[in-house]
Amino acid sequence: MSRIPAAIETNPEIPSGLKSWAGGSRIVSVDFMRGLAMVVMAIDHSRDFLSNLPFEPEDISQTYPALFFTRWITHFCAPLFFFLAGTGAYLFQRKTGSAAAASRFLWTRGLWLVLLEFTIIDYAWTFVSWRFGGVIWSLGCCMILLALLVRLPARATLVFGLALVVFHDLFDGVQAAQLGRFDWLWVVLHRKGMAPHAGFFVLFPLVPLLGVMALGYVFGQLFNKPVALRARIMLWLGLVATCAFVVLRAFNAYGNPAAGVARNSPGEWHVQATVAMSVVSFLDLEKYPASLQYLLMTLGPSLILFSILERVGGSESFHWWSKPIVVFGQAPLLFYVLHLYAIHFAAIVLAAFTHQPAGWLWQGGFFLNEKPADYGHGLPAVYLTWLAVVALLYFPCAWFAGYRRRNKAWWLSYL
Repeated sequence: MSRIPAAIETNPEIPSGLKSWAGGSRIVSVDFMRGLAMVVMAIDHSRDFLSNLPFEPEDISQTYPALFFTRWITHFCAPLFFFLAGTGAYLFQRKTGSAAAASRFLWTRGLWLVLLEFTIIDYAWTFVSWRFGGVIWSLGCCMILLALLVRLPARATLVFGLALVVFHDLFDGVQAAQLGRFDWLWVVLHRKGMAPHAGFFVLFPLVPLLGVMALGYVFGQLFNKPVALRARIMLWLGLVATCAFVVLRAFNAYGNPAAGVARNSPGEWHVQATVAMSVVSFLDLEKYPASLQYLLMTLGPSLILFSILERVGGSESFHWWSKPIVVFGQAPLLFYVLHLYAIHFAAIVLAAFTHQPAGWLWQGGFFLNEKPADYGHGLPAVYLTWLAVVALLYFPCAWFAGYRRRNKAWWLSYL
């Protein structure tokens, strides 16, 4: 079976660098979006390790615009991770021509990601043993479940994904204790917190991120279409999602938990003393679990950017300035693991250099909320550390991306 429909491979509208899997090439726009999510994500993790704020950046009563938007820009990353993981699953299925092969790859890679989360990734955060249901754990679990969905007709997967994304906020008021001995399951599915009887903390509940991944899988079918057409479809999808967010949020309508329903839920937005803080209030949405409005706010503009990338992807100027970001998108798991260790060690070095306490960084204090009162750096240090780490990690990621292009061993697809 051909790896790519002949109509696509021979279509002159599609730049050679964007022909999906043709001759072993990759979709540059997908790699760019994945790489961009990785780079932006590292801002938030730099802030996590280097700052010592007694409040969350989303706390409207204490935050300020520079801090809030340092956090807010990273909100786009998690939805993109899951959406593009679904897209990648479809592209893998198209490459192999087999839903069974895609299903087998998804559940085995999902298990691999869960194992990584509970070992070298959790250790990177704390330098002690710690079981933490972070984004990689959630990504792995959703891949395992997607392994079942890829065997269904695309329309069924689309309906399933939309149902999870659109309707999961109807259950925001359900408390884990109401489910009795299955209280741990509700935390895993829909409530951030310590999972009772399971012994680990869930940061990214699976619902609705599984729905996002399912929608990303169906979205992958757009890459069977000519560039101009798929770019136009992406643009309209992005505009509809973004406009839906603006309307729902403007009227404080459905799609975001009421204040106090979810942990630290911001609830409704209100006009503040300044325009900047009013914008902050408008954009302050629930991430754990990702509310409908949160997903519309992040995936809508992401799809608009996707459509722009599709249109400019064939230009030489785009390939020149986008290359570093594309490289990160071609080695996302390596970047994720390395950036945590790099930022953690950078925090230790910076603490020693500025004569601040560093011992707690070796002893799990990061997740035990044990940052000393005399520890902490401002946003300039956060951004400088982020830039230094990203620049440093380009070299191992570029080497690995090149190695994977030259070698086709099966195990490389798991990295």
